[in-house]
Amino acid sequence: MKKVMKNLFMVIAAFMLLVLAACSGGSTEKTDSKAEDKSDGPIKAKFGVISFITGSGAAYGEAITNGFNLAKKEINAEGKVNIELVIEDSAGKQEQALSAAQKLMADNNIIGLLGPTLSTEMNVVAQEADMNGIPIMGTSTTADGIPQIGDYVFRNSIPEALAIPASMKKAVEKYKAKKVAILYGNDDVFTKSGYDTMKKEAEKQGLEVLDTETFQKGQSDYNAQLTKIKGLKPDLILCSALYNEGAVIMDQARKMGIDVPFVGGNGFNSPQVIEIAGAAADGLVVATPWFGAKDDPKVKEFNTKYKEAYGKDPDQFAAQAYDAMKIYAKALENAGEADRDAFRDALADIKDFDGILGKFSFDKDGDVVMEPTVLIIKNGKFQLFE
Repeated sequence: MKKVMKNLFMVIAAFMLLVLAACSGGSTEKTDSKAEDKSDGPIKAKFGVISFITGSGAAYGEAITNGFNLAKKEINAEGKVNIELVIEDSAGKQEQALSAAQKLMADNNIIGLLGPTLSTEMNVVAQEADMNGIPIMGTSTTADGIPQIGDYVFRNSIPEALAIPASMKKAVEKYKAKKVAILYGNDDVFTKSGYDTMKKEAEKQGLEVLDTETFQKGQSDYNAQLTKIKGLKPDLILCSALYNEGAVIMDQARKMGIDVPFVGGNGFNSPQVIEIAGAAADGLVVATPWFGAKDDPKVKEFNTKYKEAYGKDPDQFAAQAYDAMKIYAKALENAGEADRDAFRDALADIKDFDGILGKFSFDKDGDVVMEPTVLIIKNGKFQLFE
């Protein structure tokens, strides 16, 4: 009886081993099947967008979200990756931007953020994103020190520290300028950063700063500041402002008989400046990575597609957003999975990305490696400043 029972146990044991082996084999096949499905299909990921969609600077947010959506449509059609965007409005307010970011970061399926629009917003949002280990990239944030906030913080917009010196140098050479006056918004991180760069560059170029005047966001009357500047007769006026205030400043300056050229910061790089200021915008010198009239097939194709989709020509902010989305798609493809850390590392490794803005790379801090183009508004259009 014992022998029979022993043999029975041996048979049962052998049978169990066969079952386990079969299960193990089935599991391996299932894993391989999943791997094949992953490699055969697109890598799916969600990105959160924080943009200035309502309020005084809504033209920035409109252009940016248009650029994102146009790029996303093309990326998804290619089939390598599939991107879903979750868009939140910041209204240009720091607190609202932070609240929007926290809402997006609470979704574990969101592996990266794009935006917010203003450097003032980014200063708080980027800290939160970095602390939570979620990659974030600014497409319009140009104040000094943004990427240095943390290892998860990037931008593809040329900082004021690169753009303003380029435009000032060209303007000083062209107009043989020796004396300047400076106007800037002192209640915004972005415009204050622009002022810091202008002041530093003026000292570097040996320019005499005759006067420095300040204003606040939403201000409508600049008579006091401009009257003082007019009496000092500068060769150039350096102005760090968002497009609303900047356009009104130029309009009032021209009406007062101030005809010297303006050199603006990145906030002036919007068609809204021309729309608001009209002929008064002529003579404004700016530096930008984007020139829509560039004789480049990629630029021409983008212009056509954007106008077909949105009924207007793209500006710098639309172009930067479009390239940013393509950069995110490339990093996601290189990461091979929708994982925040893997995506962050792949993003940091982006080099010589060939976008509509030109060749782009990140430096060790996640900042821009790219040359700006200097433009002037002439006859109501942005043109190369030569």
